Amino acid sequence: MNIVAVQLDSVWEDPRANFEKVERMLAAKPTTEGLLIVLPEMFATGFSMDVSKTMHGDSRGTEDFLRTLALHHRCTVTGGVVNPGTGGRGRNESVTFAADGSVLARYVKQQPFSGAGEDKVHEAGNEAVVFRLGEFTAAPLICYDLRFPERFRAAARLGADLFIVIAAWPEIRIGHWITLLRARAIENLAFVVGVNRTGTEPNGTCGGRSIVVDPHGEIIADAGTAETMLHAEIAYAVAAVWREKFPALRDARWPSF
Repeated sequence: MNIVAVQLDSVWEDPRANFEKVERMLAAKPTTEGLLIVLPEMFATGFSMDVSKTMHGDSRGTEDFLRTLALHHRCTVTGGVVNPGTGGRGRNESVTFAADGSVLARYVKQQPFSGAGEDKVHEAGNEAVVFRLGEFTAAPLICYDLRFPERFRAAARLGADLFIVIAAWPEIRIGHWITLLRARAIENLAFVVGVNRTGTEPNGTCGGRSIVVDPHGEIIADAGTAETMLHAEIAYAVAAVWREKFPALRDARWPSF
């Protein structure tokens, strides 16, 4: 499977500018049918806690944009959106569209980042989500979820062998990002695709370093820190063979979450 990670320097609270930027980046390096294209958490606005700027109503403009990308490029597209929740709060979501424009998966971030007050404006999700992606069983997760291995284990229990983690991870803790992505791959015997944004916003600087990690914890592609598109290829057999040879998942005493 071929993957394109769009490591975006998002324009603060300006969806139209970010849509145009993504379109230009993809047009500069033509895609082929069947790719997985991944955009960061809240790519359309940056990691703003102003839900009046980030939350989409019935028109769901960011979702419409992701669906259009999927249809135009005949690819699977995953990206971060904020949709209405309850009590005036939003839901920080990862939504995946198939090449025909249908929704393959909708995942709500289970661990809103209290350090930025996200828990006050975004309600938490409460379940793992998996979907079929070629031979893989994929699980979407979002940023702060990465620090909670039980969230990944719950998805692995549902069969996930590919984790797609979208993020707005700060530069100051980028070493943690890399270490944790590798750890989640090693402990779950799975591929991990981590797609982070880059650039500075009012609350700080995001660190980039979008990476693809194999089930042994080896980094097979690294975007560096600049705005760019990362291309990588992964093979289902790598995960399948390792899971057959190494007993960690078979030996797991699956807890209840």
